[in-house]
Amino acid sequence: MISLWVYEKKLQYPVRVNGPNPWLAKMILTQYGEPDGELAASLKYLTQRYTMPLSQAKALLTDIGTEELAHMEIIAALVYNLIKDASLEEIKRAGLDGYFTDHDRALYFVNASGAPWTAAYIQSKGDPITDLYENMAAEEKARSTYEYLIQLSDDPDVTDTLKFLREREIVHFQRFGEALKLTYDYLERKKYFY
Repeated sequence: MISLWVYEKKLQYPVRVNGPNPWLAKMILTQYGEPDGELAASLKYLTQRYTMPLSQAKALLTDIGTEELAHMEIIAALVYNLIKDASLEEIKRAGLDGYFTDHDRALYFVNASGAPWTAAYIQSKGDPITDLYENMAAEEKARSTYEYLIQLSDDPDVTDTLKFLREREIVHFQRFGEALKLTYDYLERKKYFY
C-alpha cells in the first residue's frame, strides 16, 4: 500500500520558553486566530489549489498549505507553554481572564483582542492570478505580524521561534511569486486574457 501522507511527530522548529508569560501568549495567539494567521492561510491555500491550472501551482499550494498547519502547531505550542504554568493572577494581569473563563488554558482560535476566527477570513476567488496575488499579500501581512511580535517579545527563545516563522513567510511569498509568473505565462499562451 502506498502512503499518501507522511507526518513526522515533531515540530518543524523547536519551541522553548523561559517561563510563564500570559501577556506574550495573548499577543502570539493572534497568529492562531486572525485573518492572516496560520489557520486561515492553511485553509485558504488548501482550498485554492483546486482551481490552479498548473500542476506546479497545485503542488505549491498543497505544500505551503500543509506547512502552515505545521506553523499553527508551533503557535499552539508557544501559547500553551507560555500559559500552562501561569498563576491566575498572572492570567488576570495579562487580560486573559475572559479567555480563561471560556477556555481555561486550552487553545482556541481567537486573535490577540479575543475576536474568534471565522471562515469569512478565507478568500478563494477561483481566478488563479487573483488568488496568487492574494496569497502573496497574505504572506506579507503575516511577515509584518511576526515582525511586530518579535518587537514585543522579551523571551529570547520565543523570539528565535518567531524569527523562524517570519523567515518562512518570506520564502512562501517568493514561491507564490514564482508560481504567479508560471501561471501568468501559461494563461497568456492559452489566450486566457483578452
